[in-house]
Amino acid sequence: QAIQAINGYTNMTAEEFTNMVFQKIDVNNDGELTLEEFTNGVEKDEDLMELITKSFDLSNVLKVIQNG
Repeated sequence: QAIQAINGYTNMTAEEFTNMVFQKIDVNNDGELTLEEFTNGVEKDEDLMELITKSFDLSNVLKVIQNG
């Protein structure tokens, strides 16, 4: 949540984000994501890949730390 807030991606809660990821890539609907499901799902969904990449980008966090 903190990384998302610093990067400006606060339009969905952590729970909403998690639910969206599961809806998109939990292919067997067992409520669990294997590493294979996650990797394959993200690789196949450009929008999800972009969202995850931006959401977990630590460069802004490092800038905040460096600048005090």
